[in-house]
Amino acid sequence: MKLLTKEIKKTLPPLFSQEGAGDDATVYVKFFDPFSNWTWYATEFDGYDEFFGIVVGHEREYGSFFLSQLEAIRYPDGKPRIERDLYFSPRRVGDCK
Repeated sequence: MKLLTKEIKKTLPPLFSQEGAGDDATVYVKFFDPFSNWTWYATEFDGYDEFFGIVVGHEREYGSFFLSQLEAIRYPDGKPRIERDLYFSPRRVGDCK
C-alpha cells in the first residue's frame, strides 16, 4: 500500500497553515500500526516528508512525524507495517479524540 498518494498529497495544506485552529483544524489522513495502538493523524504536510498532526502512542500529542520514518517501519520479513486508513475521510481534530 502506498502511504501517500498524489491525490492525498494535493489535499494536504502546508505546514503552519492551520496553526491556532485547535480542535477545528482538519485531519486529512490517518496512518496506523495494525499491531499496536500507534496512530498518526496528519493535518499538514511540507510537500516532501514532514507531517504535522496528532500522534497517538504512549501518549496523545501534537507534533511532527515523517513519511520516511513511517515507511521505514517494517515486519521482520521486510514488508511495510504501517497502513493508511482507506476508509478515513477528512474531519475535525476534535472529532478524532
